[in-house]
Amino acid sequence: MSATATLTVRSPHTGELLGEVPLHSAAQVDAALQRGAAAQEQLTRHARSELLFAVSRALSEREDELAALITSESGLCMKDTRHEVHRAADVFRFAAIEALRDDGEAFSGDVSAQGRNRRAHTLRVPVRLVGAITPFNHPINQVAHKLAPAIAVGAPIVLKPSEKVPLSALRLLELIRAAGLPEAAAQVICGEPQQVLERFLAQDALELISFTGGVAVGKLIAARLGYRRAVLELGGNDPLIVLPDADLEEAAALAVSGALRNSGQRCTAVKRIIAVGGIADELAQRITAGAAALRVGDPRDEQTDVGTVIDERAAVEIEGRVKEAVADGARLLFGAQRDGAQLVPAVLDHVPPSTRLVATETFGPVAPIIRVADLDEAIQVANATPYALSSGVCTFDWRVISRCVRELRAGTVNIREVPGWRTELTPFGGIGDSGLGVKEGVREAIRAMSFTKLYTLPWD
Repeated sequence: MSATATLTVRSPHTGELLGEVPLHSAAQVDAALQRGAAAQEQLTRHARSELLFAVSRALSEREDELAALITSESGLCMKDTRHEVHRAADVFRFAAIEALRDDGEAFSGDVSAQGRNRRAHTLRVPVRLVGAITPFNHPINQVAHKLAPAIAVGAPIVLKPSEKVPLSALRLLELIRAAGLPEAAAQVICGEPQQVLERFLAQDALELISFTGGVAVGKLIAARLGYRRAVLELGGNDPLIVLPDADLEEAAALAVSGALRNSGQRCTAVKRIIAVGGIADELAQRITAGAAALRVGDPRDEQTDVGTVIDERAAVEIEGRVKEAVADGARLLFGAQRDGAQLVPAVLDHVPPSTRLVATETFGPVAPIIRVADLDEAIQVANATPYALSSGVCTFDWRVISRCVRELRAGTVNIREVPGWRTELTPFGGIGDSGLGVKEGVREAIRAMSFTKLYTLPWD
């Protein structure tokens, strides 16, 4: 696939040129989609599984190289990007296992007076073509969560990574090619986002769009797909509720890691710390101490805990939201100094629930504490957002746990854990402005990328 234009990739930390990648035209995107639509599955389940295992091993063997690549183009610290490479290896390993799973069912035909002496069976058939779009915050793992399930089920896929971090996606594709996957089965294209989306929507053979990104684009996709499928993961405004009986050392550690890892750029990051009752003062002190202990700086340094955000523009936006919150009555306890795309993690207390910092999704290293009187108010504040992705609750009280599981409007409720905890296999996703309720995770993605076919046989 030739291309005349290129996309320049620079480090958000140093500004240095990292490389250029082809910027594909509308005609070239169409050609990739047509190749995918015409692809015929050539690999057995066993062959797909072996290929996926090989990619998983390749990711693990190249941890240093891949972590450094992600760090260079995203500004995320090496601690976080090493973790991401391990997660991506898990995605391919789980997909390899799922590729071997015979998930068909069998039914007897003589189970009613209207039945017959027949047997009915189901099998999974891949959709004709998947279009996938991934964001910047997990440059390899987000891509892995689209490509690996598609390969496992045998669905051809065309993927557009974020134009801010395309190098990691293209490197992952090289590993997949080296493992033996036919070219048409998985393609990565780099193009202008709106143009690529338009070509995806115009391709009749494309039966599923799997999109991770912003709410506005996700809702546009849902409105225009019509009689086709969408898997939409659109972000979150996730609460961590800390109850009076919580272990405050544990809760503070969860708040710090949940809010600040990956430079706070996760849809499942802790974006609102809801402190219940009289524990708020001590919790705020512990969170402040935890944030102050983090090493902020050069993301390439193995000792760094918090690297940059994706670019200076994003950092300026976050800085502005912190200032707004202070103007609205919040108290800045620590941090918020900015140098280019680098932000010192900010800890704020007495944050009004209505201020923009917490009323909408803030995608950066900020730990805002909202004080509430009791559990009723905590649940009310937690649910007072159009997002409904994940949540965490710090308590030992089983009555509170039961109530939070039932009443929190979220796709995930984690007890004594950050909202984002999961394995790469477990179902993941939200409702409302977080998505349509269709889950991701390897097994759920495989189901979304296929449909059930029923066939029946005489059983005389």
